[in-house]
Amino acid sequence: MQSFLLIFALIWLISVGLWWFLSKAMRSADADKIKARILEKPKKEKKTKASGGPQQLITSEDFRQGRFAMRLLKKFQLLKRIEDLLEQAGLRWKPARMVHACLAMFLGAFMFARVFLPVPYLSVQLLAGIVGMAIPILYVVRIRAKRFRRFEELFPESLEFLARSMRAGHAFSVSLEMIHREFQEPLAGEFRRTFDEHNLGLPLDQALMKLAKRVPLLDVHFFISAVLLQKRTGGNLAEILDKLAYVIRERFKLRGKIRAISAHGRMTGIALTCIPMGVALIMFYVNPNYVSFFIEDETGNYMMGAAILLQVIGYLIIKKIVTIEV
Repeated sequence: MQSFLLIFALIWLISVGLWWFLSKAMRSADADKIKARILEKPKKEKKTKASGGPQQLITSEDFRQGRFAMRLLKKFQLLKRIEDLLEQAGLRWKPARMVHACLAMFLGAFMFARVFLPVPYLSVQLLAGIVGMAIPILYVVRIRAKRFRRFEELFPESLEFLARSMRAGHAFSVSLEMIHREFQEPLAGEFRRTFDEHNLGLPLDQALMKLAKRVPLLDVHFFISAVLLQKRTGGNLAEILDKLAYVIRERFKLRGKIRAISAHGRMTGIALTCIPMGVALIMFYVNPNYVSFFIEDETGNYMMGAAILLQVIGYLIIKKIVTIEV
């Protein structure tokens, strides 16, 4: 077993080293091309293809790196979802990197369970691998939620800033660009990107709709709907933004009161969910022969599956009860 682990670790290190070396070489080659263009170094021009026409200045993403992962994502139609998730989280990861991280965590958790856990059952080891595979996804989801919370905290103040800027005589698009200098991330970067897209020729309504896609919050949808409606029908946009900022702040106050009232229910749901898992882990270490019935026997498998299913259903019911949308 020890020799197998050493061989596995050696192969893994060699693979990671080769990947790092090749990616660094490709990045340096791209950097040399950019420097050559900036410095206007002489370069032999390639012959155009028979189809003719100039080369595209903006090309799609190169999928040569991580080809297997990209094919896997396309086959299960997960590529677009992972791209949107990474973009909403503000991480400059490629989807292939996400897949590789999940596979690496799966292998690491599986080998850890195979070596250190006292229960020599393949199903338990695979379950540990699945839990490890979910860690990168949970990390991205947590970063996304944290980023959205920070955006929500800054959003009412940014609406009031837009209203004051428009009362001072600035155009709406110029006010969007001024937010980048006055506020922090992630709000500053999102509004700066919206301004750049509009400044480069994209219509304002499409730029705002792309903002709503990157930040799918209810408050942002209210803001975009108000701006587009005012653009079509007219009205005092500064006054609308002030009232919208007031409504959003009142929603925050009400949400805080609801979270304080429902805190006991959330803690109860977490405790009732974690107690059975903790008891199961303790039994695996204290009396493995007693727990082996749930893994070796077919009836035990059905009982364990039914217990896990009922536990998940109970947690979802408690979460549904204590989750009140405002």
